[in-house]
Amino acid sequence: MDLPVMPPVSPMLAKSVPNIPEVGHYEPKWDGFRTIVFRDGDDVILGSRNEKPMTRYFPELVEALKENLPEKCVVDGEIILISGNRLDFEGLQQRIHPADSRVRMLAEKTPSSFVGFDLLALGDEDLTARPFSERRAALEKALADAEPPVYVTPAVNDLERAQEWFVQLEGAGLDGVLSKPLDGTYQPNKRVMFKTKHERTADCVVAGFRWHKTADVVGSMLLGLYDDSGKLHHVGVVAAFPMAKRKAMVAELEPYQVEIADHPWGEWATQETGAAVGSRMPGAQSRWSAGKDFSFVPLRPELVIEVAYDYMEGDRFRHTTQFRRWRPDRTPESCTYAQLEEPADYNLGEILKLQ
Repeated sequence: MDLPVMPPVSPMLAKSVPNIPEVGHYEPKWDGFRTIVFRDGDDVILGSRNEKPMTRYFPELVEALKENLPEKCVVDGEIILISGNRLDFEGLQQRIHPADSRVRMLAEKTPSSFVGFDLLALGDEDLTARPFSERRAALEKALADAEPPVYVTPAVNDLERAQEWFVQLEGAGLDGVLSKPLDGTYQPNKRVMFKTKHERTADCVVAGFRWHKTADVVGSMLLGLYDDSGKLHHVGVVAAFPMAKRKAMVAELEPYQVEIADHPWGEWATQETGAAVGSRMPGAQSRWSAGKDFSFVPLRPELVIEVAYDYMEGDRFRHTTQFRRWRPDRTPESCTYAQLEEPADYNLGEILKLQ
């Protein structure tokens, strides 16, 4: 492979802002695997955000990229999985598997797509020092004839339209809106773009905690919500606390500690049991955990906190939540899925046609 921009390259990043800034260019924020595609003829490398190649996990996409990208180019974008009219991040995660036979099976069963949103190199020319307005124009021209499953991300230059997108596109599983200065150069691993994501709040049961990886203090608290049958589900964690607060929480939570056998998640006392009942355990290992210790200290489900979250992925919070306040005025039984706001559905196929 001989390109003017060679792998590995850390992708350019975005910093979170509460409101969409007026910078002149707006795109949907896709929820997939950030990927920089390097193509030199028949050689294709899919570089991930951590700079490790993902090429072997998406053989069907490699072939599609050969058919739709210029012979020699470097394109920044996102690998996504479309299920019905929505993005399916959980399904996309399943594509990362060590067994080649399963990789091939999933490539046929749940084929992926690629959405390009920046052009770093074309032919023998390095475009990273060019302003984004020129790179975007070059991307649109280079991928003008691209067909599914390869797309150019839709974009608008109008702030009012971007604000409409922020509300509208969430119903198809999108993350929010990205704002990109038109005069910006491509700066790997620098937060020079802006992302505006949804934030909501929910009252959750504190059902356990994990120890901090470096000290005998609370690392994260495990959150639960009740379903209509009264079963408490593990829905995520809250983890961002000052060190002094982490220390104080050890004593605050100690009176609520209980044996796992007396806990609603007692059926998950071992990973084997959890696997048998088909439930996701708060202490489970997976191919994403890299052998980390996710065991937890069970607590009587009596404490309630309010957390901020962006959106749900299935029946869990997609990302780590943010602590807002304790809710001594709420009963644990009132912490149900019914309180969660659901965005109106929107057809993902219509988004990919937008310009």
